[in-house]
Amino acid sequence: MSAARSTPSLFLPGLRDVYAAYAREAERLPALPGALQAEVAVSERLGALEAAAPHKAGRRAALGDLITSLRAAGTPGARVFLLALAAIGPVEGRSAAAKAAASLPGVAVPDWAADLGRVTPGTVWLIQEGPLDGDRLVCEFRYPDGADLHALAVRLGYGDKPAEVVVVGDVPALMNAARQAMQAELCVVQPYPAAEVGRRLRAALDPDGTFPDEAYGALAVARQRAAALPER
Repeated sequence: MSAARSTPSLFLPGLRDVYAAYAREAERLPALPGALQAEVAVSERLGALEAAAPHKAGRRAALGDLITSLRAAGTPGARVFLLALAAIGPVEGRSAAAKAAASLPGVAVPDWAADLGRVTPGTVWLIQEGPLDGDRLVCEFRYPDGADLHALAVRLGYGDKPAEVVVVGDVPALMNAARQAMQAELCVVQPYPAAEVGRRLRAALDPDGTFPDEAYGALAVARQRAAALPER
């Protein structure tokens, strides 16, 4: 059963309809097959919020309002969104999102919600296609018990500026295509130190940086995965 609905006080009341739309869209989250799909969906919505924010203060205010609005909605989808936000969302909002989700103990969520954000890094690959294409860093991850292999793939251009940020669900297909390209002498594929990749990605994905429009949707997942890579 959902918690009683209320009209929360917001920092940016002019965006109330936007937050309401997020809460409605969240209702599809419990029907998704697993944690990865939910994280990707929530990351896309958080990316849209970040891309639209005019500055850091506006971004923080919108994030706080979204958490407040999801808590007020009190639905299963809203609680899943809050749990995902607590796991992979902006660091400054994770504690508030976790508390908001915990305040809805009677709202049922899928079993896979317990795995949100609980990933272990695997092999890291460097793919170089040419001096003008930059470095593509592919970092493999799995959920508990080795489930749901997936990867974060980030192409870094000149000055390690992100040119492409995507979450890859079919890692074998990606790496098979890369190896075929390597055999055709179109690129170089080699393992790369995870700590070095983590350092580069954490710097490249800093929230104060600039990103291609199409990258915003993957940033929340990408930052959480980059933080999971070893520091040394």
